[in-house]
Amino acid sequence: MIASLPRSDFSRVVTAGYVVAFFVFLFVPLVVVAAFAFNDANYPAPPWRGFTLDWFVGGAGGRIGLLADRALLASIATSVIVACWVTVLSVTVGTANAFLLERARFRGKSLLSLLMLAPLVIPGVILGISILAFASRLAQFADDFMGADLDFLRPGLPLVVLGQFSYIVSIATLTIADRLKSFDTTLEEAAFNLGASRGDVLRTITLPYLKPALIGAAAISFLMSFENFNTTLMLVGSDPPLTIMMYGRMREGASPVLNAVSLFLMVASALLALIVVRRQRGLQPSPITAAAPA
Repeated sequence: MIASLPRSDFSRVVTAGYVVAFFVFLFVPLVVVAAFAFNDANYPAPPWRGFTLDWFVGGAGGRIGLLADRALLASIATSVIVACWVTVLSVTVGTANAFLLERARFRGKSLLSLLMLAPLVIPGVILGISILAFASRLAQFADDFMGADLDFLRPGLPLVVLGQFSYIVSIATLTIADRLKSFDTTLEEAAFNLGASRGDVLRTITLPYLKPALIGAAAISFLMSFENFNTTLMLVGSDPPLTIMMYGRMREGASPVLNAVSLFLMVASALLALIVVRRQRGLQPSPITAAAPA
């Protein structure tokens, strides 16, 4: 009814102007960054000097493109490895946490749920420093009193994975728990009455229902890990991920190759988002399937 009410021309113009201004503010910087990845100049700024692919495939004349820059490619591979580990850990532990918070009954569950959200409100720099200080003290204690060299607690990729996992797992938990909350437990009870084991019920009924949430949580975890900077900066060792590598390059002087990297990340993120959206739409039950249990 509200949408069908008459509106003044001024209201329509203001609404349309707001929408246009919002999307201009959102997308114009991205378009500019993408466009100057093809600029035939040694700096990522106007004026336009002509079209070139040197910043993607160049390897001579002082122009090292993205595909010829071994350091950048290595940092991308490092980011992918870290993101994969963070995704696996976050989705696995997040699923267990979701079952704990939604199915289990114990004293202090509300407090535990509140504490789980704490990493989300702590600045990434503070979180990284705290994890680094704790891990360093623990490693030093193990070395002094037990003679054990716990290298994974020193600055490096294992500590980066643990640091990112410490807050990304909260987001994965919330995503999966929200889906689990709407699950009809009578479906599991019916399967138990028919003689199915707990493992069979989990594999054939519960997890398939949670599949859209699991895929969504995995995509979010991967992207958040891949683009993380603050926490990673505090915990990184000799193998920098892409965000740290780009930060170091920017301090040395901006180059259009960073625009090329940014364009690559935008395209990769958009493709991943489209794949996840199409996948989740394909997993939505049809009306007939949804009505079948009833």
